[in-house]
Amino acid sequence: MSDALIGPIKKRRSIYTIGKRKVISEEKIEKIVSTLIQYVPSAYNSQSSRVVLLFGGESSKFWNITKETLRKIVPADSFEKTEKKLAGFDSGYGTILFFEDQKTVNDLMTNFPLFKDNFPLWSCQSVGMLQFAVWTALEAEGLGASLQHYNPLVDDAVKKEWKLPEDWRLFAEMPFGSVEGPAGPKDFLPIETRFKVFR
Repeated sequence: MSDALIGPIKKRRSIYTIGKRKVISEEKIEKIVSTLIQYVPSAYNSQSSRVVLLFGGESSKFWNITKETLRKIVPADSFEKTEKKLAGFDSGYGTILFFEDQKTVNDLMTNFPLFKDNFPLWSCQSVGMLQFAVWTALEAEGLGASLQHYNPLVDDAVKKEWKLPEDWRLFAEMPFGSVEGPAGPKDFLPIETRFKVFR
């Protein structure tokens, strides 16, 4: 039974060559993401994760915001490389923006002061689990994706463009689309350096 879960986890990779071929419907992607938001665990069942799912022109709008933000800070002689990289992320047919609601996190810190220093960390763990779950589910459906981090540079512009709550903190961006090129090779450290069993 566990093979059905482990198989897609083993196949999940960063796919940078993505396209706009509709492998599955937008409605199916929306259902996958909304279901995982509900069922991925969070500390104290706080359900602090928030997601914005962008398709088509809305996705391109995000990458244009990112491009124009970076244009202001990346040296002109290096910008062509940056622009090409961003165009690759925009070549898919969607982007998922992962947030954590800081009001929820702050309320937990106030209501449970004994653990207040842990709640920001637990929040990061929860959104990390959500990212991994979504990424793996997209892989299982034959889609390619990667995880990017242009936050906090684009946070204010993103909140303004999509009229998002001020308390939403952007953690990562996941461009996705049809797989148009394979992932590169991946090396593994010896498992005995990372895993120990005691009986």
